Amino acid sequence: MGNTLSLFRLALNEFLDNLHTFQTLQARIQRSPGLPLPNPSRSFWTYPPSPIATHVSQLPTHADFIVIGSGITGTSVVRRLLDCASADGHDIRVVMLEARDACSGATGRNGGHISPPLYHDYTSLKRDYGRAVAQKMIKLRLAHLEELRSVAEQEGILAESQWREVESVDVFYNSDMFEKAKKKVQTYKADLPFDAEHHEVYEAKEAIEKYRLASDTLGCISSSAGAIHPYQFVTGILAKLLSQYPDHFSLCTNTPCTSISPPTPSNPYYTLSTPRGTITTPHIIHATNGWASTLLEKLRGKIIPFRGNMSAQRPGQSLPLPDSNASSHRSFIFYTRPIGYDYLTQLPAGEHELMLGGGFAQDGDEGYEAFGNTDDTTYSTRIGAHLSGVLPRYFGENNWGREGVPLDGEWAEGRVKALWSGILGISVDSIPWVGRLPRVICGRSEPPLSSVVKSEKEEGERVHVGAAPGEWIAAGYSGEGMVHAWLSGKALAGMVLGREVEEWFPDNMRVTEKRWKKAKAENLLDAWND
Repeated sequence: MGNTLSLFRLALNEFLDNLHTFQTLQARIQRSPGLPLPNPSRSFWTYPPSPIATHVSQLPTHADFIVIGSGITGTSVVRRLLDCASADGHDIRVVMLEARDACSGATGRNGGHISPPLYHDYTSLKRDYGRAVAQKMIKLRLAHLEELRSVAEQEGILAESQWREVESVDVFYNSDMFEKAKKKVQTYKADLPFDAEHHEVYEAKEAIEKYRLASDTLGCISSSAGAIHPYQFVTGILAKLLSQYPDHFSLCTNTPCTSISPPTPSNPYYTLSTPRGTITTPHIIHATNGWASTLLEKLRGKIIPFRGNMSAQRPGQSLPLPDSNASSHRSFIFYTRPIGYDYLTQLPAGEHELMLGGGFAQDGDEGYEAFGNTDDTTYSTRIGAHLSGVLPRYFGENNWGREGVPLDGEWAEGRVKALWSGILGISVDSIPWVGRLPRVICGRSEPPLSSVVKSEKEEGERVHVGAAPGEWIAAGYSGEGMVHAWLSGKALAGMVLGREVEEWFPDNMRVTEKRWKKAKAENLLDAWND
């Protein structure tokens, strides 16, 4: 009887602990993310700072389009708006508002991977949306590798952006997880033969020898992917746009949007308030990802802020370094447990730094501490400890060798040069949110069509430039922004301009009232079980 009571007490305590954790989590994800905090942790990517890092254009009183956020999404939107307007002969004004320095949010703090989750997600996407939509989403992710290369080449920043093809290697240490992954690969190859040749499965012995991994590696799955310097890519493009469109584009860093007011009888526009004054516009594009629900309260609990952790580390002296041979460039994802993973890529120059992030499940309460956390001025000490010590474990002490010798005095002298954090935007239904925001979500009435800028055609007829006024968004990439954000922004800019949506854009990523009502935080549990 006493043993039964003890077991009951343990079960009750566990239930109450879980209930408390759930209630705490629910409260946290329903509160406002607030504005990005000043003095964020020092990201390795953002040093040295770009010449336009603190660029502050004069804030005009009015703009035809206002983009909030200066990461990869906002940059994609602005680039297409300006290029299309220029090609069509339209005279428009685009203003980008950024709360901190340019590209100081998630884009300038991520892992630098262009490694789309393919076989990993295909089975669940097919189940939830059907084969055709699932394949369209996979193709969108795959398209980012070539799209980012093409854009970097067009803008003349291919070298500084460090775009490169890599072999992406998924490493497994749990037999059940490896077997499940192999079955997913089989399904993926059968349904998407155009990408099948890029996936190879290696069992333990061959995987350990080929990739010089630790002896407890059970197997690997390799595929084609890419990597990039995200900060130099984005700031390089913004610098080009400022130079190319000086009369049409304003970049206002350290100018947060603190509130949005709807149109009034005396003012037919949205009015955005900032510390530097107010500005009006018929179109607002939200490109703030994890901070989206600061200005869009109805998205709280739909796009959840999540603090991720990153590091830059010197490689051990016995690890092979990437060279001019493309096959020497690799990225790794290490799967050690069912929830969470660590991800790694290596820079092609300098000290050939290993850019390692992850450690989700090492945080408090099995990672729940990261949800709703928008403090990127610091990082999780538990995750930092994990990231700082795990690499020789993944590759094996003998393969790692002696610690790397510092070549400069800018960063810490040990293995770990820098640790920092960044705020992701987790979509509770695992799909990005792209498109016009219904009034029920943004909570504000739209300006009248008459408020949109007009431009003259050759015959002298004046036509409206862009779609009907409103608020728009592209956000909620769930940690996979580098294979969703650029083309999401490109598609969104087309919508804002009133153009037909491209055939390649998956319709299930659109923002709708029905989807908004259906999306709940509990959906994430189902996604993790996949």
